[in-house]
Amino acid sequence: MLKCGSKKSVTVLAVVFMTALLTACNEGTSGGTLESAAGGSTNNSTSISLIAKEASLSWNAPATRVNGEGLAMGELQGYVILYGKESDNLSQRVEIASASTMDYIISNLDQGEWFFAIQVIDVNGLVSPPSEIVSKTI
Repeated sequence: MLKCGSKKSVTVLAVVFMTALLTACNEGTSGGTLESAAGGSTNNSTSISLIAKEASLSWNAPATRVNGEGLAMGELQGYVILYGKESDNLSQRVEIASASTMDYIISNLDQGEWFFAIQVIDVNGLVSPPSEIVSKTI
């Protein structure tokens, strides 16, 4: 959480690091043919459709704080991924405890458009403002 009123709140972490590369994960379908018990293909072909309901996020760790001061990797504690179905209401969150983790897959997303942002947490508990929001349609 951002500690308001402390001198360090001015050095809130840079958000520029979140060029969250949102990639489509298996958005296509994969099909197959139903085989008969005798081992041959039946005349009636059945297509099986698998749609991945996930978003793959990746980012780079920030090298500077918002105020321009340098930021070493050892000063980072982790990240918080914020997401939701409304860009102005990212009500769900995933906390990542390791600063060396710079990618994450969010699974079991319902169909529709999803919005994502990320925050960085430093070892003093300071939390950056959310990054620029990115989106993906499932």
